[in-house]
Amino acid sequence: METTDLTGEGLVKVLATLASPHRMRVLAALSSGPTYVSQLARDLGISRALLQVHLKRLETAGLVAARIEVSDDGKAMKFYEVAPFDLHLTPRTLTAAARTLPEIAERGEAAQKES
Repeated sequence: METTDLTGEGLVKVLATLASPHRMRVLAALSSGPTYVSQLARDLGISRALLQVHLKRLETAGLVAARIEVSDDGKAMKFYEVAPFDLHLTPRTLTAAARTLPEIAERGEAAQKES
């Protein structure tokens, strides 16, 4: 994923995801290579449950990818790794992304219709 590929809403989602110190630490830990949840939780000193929440959010934003591998003893293990991305924020890329955002009035009308 590249900054130029993101819509305004996509960019907001990625930036909101990165706005967490925990998720930044997860990405930093995964940058050295794929690992499984239990090992990553030990490395980061957080619970597996909390780590799963952060991994889900990172995966939804397209920043990490997961795959299941079966060990020699038949145990399935889910490995996570950093997905390729290149975020280069400039006034120009922000302007281009902002142009794709729905107008605030449109979002307010949509929210009223949902209620």
